[in-house]
Amino acid sequence: MKPSLDLDALRSFDLVALHGGLGAATRATGRPKATLSRHLAELEQALSVRLVERGERRLRLTKEGRRLHEQTHGLLIDLADAAQAVASGSDQPRGLLRISAPVVLAHVALMPVVQRFCNLYPEVRLDVIAEDRQVDPVEEGYDLVLRIDPDPQERLVGRRIAYDRRLIVAAPAMPVEVDVPAVMLASSSAPGVWNMVRPDGERVTIRPQARLRLSSLLMVRDAAIRGMGAALLPGLLAQPDVDAGRLVCWGEVDQPQVEIWALHPSRRLTSAKVKAFLAVLAEIGTA
Repeated sequence: MKPSLDLDALRSFDLVALHGGLGAATRATGRPKATLSRHLAELEQALSVRLVERGERRLRLTKEGRRLHEQTHGLLIDLADAAQAVASGSDQPRGLLRISAPVVLAHVALMPVVQRFCNLYPEVRLDVIAEDRQVDPVEEGYDLVLRIDPDPQERLVGRRIAYDRRLIVAAPAMPVEVDVPAVMLASSSAPGVWNMVRPDGERVTIRPQARLRLSSLLMVRDAAIRGMGAALLPGLLAQPDVDAGRLVCWGEVDQPQVEIWALHPSRRLTSAKVKAFLAVLAEIGTA
């Protein structure tokens, strides 16, 4: 016989898993701690599995708990959205939409999409977090994550929204040399060479000599504009400065184009909010 799941117990488990503990879930939602604890125990009893490891300051999900959360979190959101739509007599997207995006993408390409979306869907509260770390959308409560060349093994679904190129750029006064002073990301390992394809198709090998390491691609771009060294930058970031004459493009890195994806947790249903944002992304594009 299949286990019978109580929807209230499942919602309580989702809150506890999402906020990392009974106390944190109570503070965030106002639901009594005793109720959350009772629902959690009832759910474990119904499934005959342990969903959380107890006795630690921060609650930790078991393997079974993580699996249950991954497979039900999005469905609970969909149910809440559907109930709200029925109650209001409309399927208009509404509620909170949380998005994580890489810093550079958020700064240089995302605002037109955000503006268009906010104008179209005033009942959606949009929360966009610019961050370069690899977030867990299920554990951290994100509806959508934008990623550069995502790992195909991740249990996420979505669509490719744009391609980008990696450009080698420098200030106009800096001559093209084989051994060139370079500005780089502090977090990247020093490359031995940059294999570059010039605009005329000629292939050139550049040996960058790291002069300055910085923690942000935006800082690397600014240092290159100031003539502090050549830099390897995303085309999304560098192209406007190339067009304005602040930087000169020596060529593209001899590698496949970068893919930019919009991803969300895998589930049968996709919320109206996410569908609407993906539609605006497709309409405006990011490249």
